[in-house]
Amino acid sequence: MILVIDDNEDIRYTIKEICEFGNWETAEAASGKEGVELFEKLTPELVLVDYHMPNWDGLKTTKEIRKRNKTIPIIVLTVDERQEIADQFLDSGATDFALKPIKAPDLISRVRLNLKIARLTSTPEDNVFVDKGINSATLQTIKGFLVQQTKALTISEIQTELPVAYQTVHRYLHYLVKQGDVQVISDYGNKGRPKNRYKLN
Repeated sequence: MILVIDDNEDIRYTIKEICEFGNWETAEAASGKEGVELFEKLTPELVLVDYHMPNWDGLKTTKEIRKRNKTIPIIVLTVDERQEIADQFLDSGATDFALKPIKAPDLISRVRLNLKIARLTSTPEDNVFVDKGINSATLQTIKGFLVQQTKALTISEIQTELPVAYQTVHRYLHYLVKQGDVQVISDYGNKGRPKNRYKLN
């Protein structure tokens, strides 16, 4: 079951239709507080939460759900693509993002990937996050993809191949660079600003 938390009834209906197409049952909540209360009563496999909601916004809702469960995938629905917003959500325990307006193929692929990662996560709950906002299974997914590449890729090229949001890929690559696992190669090309490409060491 997928728990959908969004104050917009039309969006909840759209998501419900998309989830039914993907053969997932849904439960709906019109506010963050209601969503957390439903979460405690049900045992969803994944949570979809809107960023902009009155009273409890998506950030507070994500934090409250993560207090109750350290491993469940939480996908944030947002029109805001700013990296600082993404970082706040990742720090709070979100695992991925889906941009509005919602596109069915994108949402279905993200839900499938996040459910798959959750099932593959066999580490104890306390070790699911290897660092603040860094989920070990998502980290392994991105590293596993990079292992198979023969050339350095941009964030966009990596994100195109993985159903993971641009902001998420950016955050995990930054973490891998800090850990010394990935190197950044500046590609100056013919014109404009140089592009950063990433390659596993």
